[in-house]
Amino acid sequence: MTKDRTDVRWLVLVIKLPAAPSRHRVAVWRELRKVGALSLGQGTWAVPDVPAFADGVRRAVELTERAEGQAVTLQAAGRSVEDADRLKSLFTAARSEDWTEFLSDCGKFEQEIAKEIRIGKFTLAELEEEEQSLERLRRRHRDLTARDVFGAPQAGEAVERLKRCAAVCEDYAERVFTALHHSEGDPA
Repeated sequence: MTKDRTDVRWLVLVIKLPAAPSRHRVAVWRELRKVGALSLGQGTWAVPDVPAFADGVRRAVELTERAEGQAVTLQAAGRSVEDADRLKSLFTAARSEDWTEFLSDCGKFEQEIAKEIRIGKFTLAELEEEEQSLERLRRRHRDLTARDVFGAPQAGEAVERLKRCAAVCEDYAERVFTALHHSEGDPA
């Protein structure tokens, strides 16, 4: 769902929390980072005003209120085309960082399976672990896709990389089942 700069509306959250205990600040910060909010400065965050961000914004406000802090949510748009473009660019740059990290995680996944193949570790337990890792990558991809409303440049590469991870995992599964089949058929 791509929007051009003329119809993008933003939610701006202004959050004020007590200094102590710090766990409340950390909880709100984690929630806003998890949802993909853009930090505009101390206690000020922005997200595009689209449904993908509604639950995270709601949770951040609830956490703030539970901590006896204050949260104000405003609807906003860039005052000028330049301001709108700048905000969109900052948000897209943050999503690019997310995608870059995702691509790195895909590389680690592929390296882990390559290592298991190299050392001949073809067990069901290892296969299950790798399948769980692949599912985490899939969930992360869905989450990133939902909040990448402007289409960061790495999004297309991430789709292909996730497909490659799935293929690598499928190949590993075949090797595991082949190894198990051969070990069951071998006389002891």
